[in-house]
Amino acid sequence: MTLYHQIFWGSTYLSACLVLQVVFLALAESAQKKTGSWMSNKRHLVEVTAIFLIALVFIVSSHTTQVWLWATVYVYWGVLPDWNSAIYFSLVTYTALGYGDIVLGPGVRVFAAFASVTGLLGFGISTAYLVSLMNRLSHRQQ
Repeated sequence: MTLYHQIFWGSTYLSACLVLQVVFLALAESAQKKTGSWMSNKRHLVEVTAIFLIALVFIVSSHTTQVWLWATVYVYWGVLPDWNSAIYFSLVTYTALGYGDIVLGPGVRVFAAFASVTGLLGFGISTAYLVSLMNRLSHRQQ
């Protein structure tokens, strides 16, 4: 894959993953509103815990889906030989751990680096969302 192809496809998958991240957070928001109205007469601790757990389930699901998306690309394009290697490499790259025990050829290295950027942005968005959620929940109590 040429450098331009790597940049194009890396940017495309990065964009798709970030859209997926936003969709998951929108779904989390909807589920939290339903849970919040259903639990409005429960103790504040129980309500906050339930709403926060819903957010965590959607966030973890979003990140897991994105790791699988990158792994699917690696298997589909024949970059990695099997699902075990593809999921492992995808997870290590997405989380920016980068152990280095699996190294890709020069024709896809730049493309794979976009998976790391995706993870960094995704974790940043998730962190900002959780901070905002905690802020909203603490103001709700007052």
